[in-house]
Amino acid sequence: MRKLALSDEDLLRIDKPARYIGGEVNSRYKDISKVDIRFVMCFPDVYEIGMSHIGMQILYDMLNKRTDTFCERLFSPWVDMDKLLREKDIALFSLESQEEVRKADFLGITLQYEMCYTNILQILELSKIAFHAVDRGEDEPIVIGGGPCTYNPEPLADFFDLFYIGEGEVLYDSLLDLYKEYKTKGKSREEFLRAAAKLEGIYVPSFYTVEYDEDGFIKEFVPKYEDVPTTIHRQVVTELDEKTFMDAPVVPFIKVTQDRVVLEIMRGCIRGCRFCQAGYVYRPQREHSVEYLKKYALAMLEITGAEEISLSSLSSSDYSSLFELLEFLIDYTKVQGINISLPSLRIDAFSLDIMKRVQDVKKSSLTFAPEAGTQRLRDVINKGLSEEDILGGAMQAFLGGWNKVKLYFMLGLPTETQEDIEGIALLCERIAEEYYTIPKSERQGKVSISASSSFFVPKPFTPFQWSPMLKSEEYLDRAYKVKDTIKKQLNQKSIKYQYHDADVTILEGVLARGDRKISRVIEAAYKKGALYDAWTEFFKLSTWEEAFNECGIDIEFYTLRERSTDEILPWDFIDIGVDKSFLIREYKRALGSKISPNCRQACMNCGANKFNGGVCYEA
Repeated sequence: MRKLALSDEDLLRIDKPARYIGGEVNSRYKDISKVDIRFVMCFPDVYEIGMSHIGMQILYDMLNKRTDTFCERLFSPWVDMDKLLREKDIALFSLESQEEVRKADFLGITLQYEMCYTNILQILELSKIAFHAVDRGEDEPIVIGGGPCTYNPEPLADFFDLFYIGEGEVLYDSLLDLYKEYKTKGKSREEFLRAAAKLEGIYVPSFYTVEYDEDGFIKEFVPKYEDVPTTIHRQVVTELDEKTFMDAPVVPFIKVTQDRVVLEIMRGCIRGCRFCQAGYVYRPQREHSVEYLKKYALAMLEITGAEEISLSSLSSSDYSSLFELLEFLIDYTKVQGINISLPSLRIDAFSLDIMKRVQDVKKSSLTFAPEAGTQRLRDVINKGLSEEDILGGAMQAFLGGWNKVKLYFMLGLPTETQEDIEGIALLCERIAEEYYTIPKSERQGKVSISASSSFFVPKPFTPFQWSPMLKSEEYLDRAYKVKDTIKKQLNQKSIKYQYHDADVTILEGVLARGDRKISRVIEAAYKKGALYDAWTEFFKLSTWEEAFNECGIDIEFYTLRERSTDEILPWDFIDIGVDKSFLIREYKRALGSKISPNCRQACMNCGANKFNGGVCYEA
């Protein structure tokens, strides 16, 4: 029987002790003394969120297939656990072996959301690992970052030994093989990092120098050594079916945020929405074969006993064999009483026909994302939806038996005008009006429209990466305008509206497009108490403002100015496959309200064909 790091008495002092004991169905166990590499994989948020993430499950399974490697899991301790560990001076431990994280060979941290950055420092501090990579000794783990936020790793550059840029299935075996070789030969940490930096896709921040001019702009970003690459190339899985799927995902003891089987049907997206980072950094679109997905779905449902299966992608409607896959899943899930979830559907007849079949009995709400309230602004962001599509799609949904619709919008998009802002309310009203054109005897009660708006955050490697943001009060003024306009509509009682936190948006914008100087701010904010910033009850803007002031860094330098397309951006040394010249062309097209075709309609020569796979090479 495993010995737990905490006593029963300690576990009874904290909320949800199952977050920290491991032992779940399909979790892996190996004898630490008999493996060459101990890899602790960390999701810097609470267990319930981290265990909902398919990427972590994929890598956990993949690394544990290596006989020489033991991959364990780690999540951010909740505030009660944090307090307990500090009171008792207990070093943070992994779930599987319950041994100290500090004694591992690697601490791999997945970077999914900028607002989790202070949680990374919590992990390091509680593990008794030095914050700064340059201060770590030979007996401390190699701290490696991966995930979407690594497409601008610079705000975290001080804290990581290396970053993996791209999809984990490609390079991890080579990296671990290299580490094992150097460890066996007794080579130093520095020697391993020098060798790792030569692997395509690996970025070691300490091997690069950043110089700034007197105005705070990046003047030069260069390697310190001749054998260190000037450009880091994103790693891409070209043929998804060639990667072995999970034999057995870990099944949590407690309910997690997304308690279901997640079926990744494809990666990438053909649509080219100009605000969407994922749509560019995961190009080209690549699909799993329908036979692979059928086999995988049955295996996962049998292993986990889950009552729901979700088809995961950026745009599920664009999966070319969706009908065939759904025919198969519907036949199986109806008998088993399993629900099918289809996020990321578009507002069109094809998608609604699919939803009607999937939700034939239970009519839950339909979720669509028009993103903008007017056609002009939808053209600016290249959404590829007309008002006719939206109203027609809503009407088909209503005729199909739905009476609840959720709509997602963004405020503060580039070129947004007063008309665009009010357009959100007016579009909601038009959708409600469509519903009430149906004869009363055929309606399903009253219509319910739930609209919400986030505030626009420009992200690296999008056509809007040069765009300015707004001040917090300006974002809120626009949200209030939407709210006031809704109150003037005939069907106002049928429309509910909410909006996101503007202060969080501002900070997210700084962290998303920040440079290395922001590392100092993150550390200062953490030391002042910032933690779990993604959680509304813990986020305090004043803490961050104090940190910026203490470090002498102006928030508005990172948020309010429009960047020149000639400026050296902090992430310019990364090659994601999409050419910068293409992003500039798309930015100019956006400012001219010109739409661009999707990848199946016409190739816009974005550069992603260099990967020799996916939609770029469809027959």
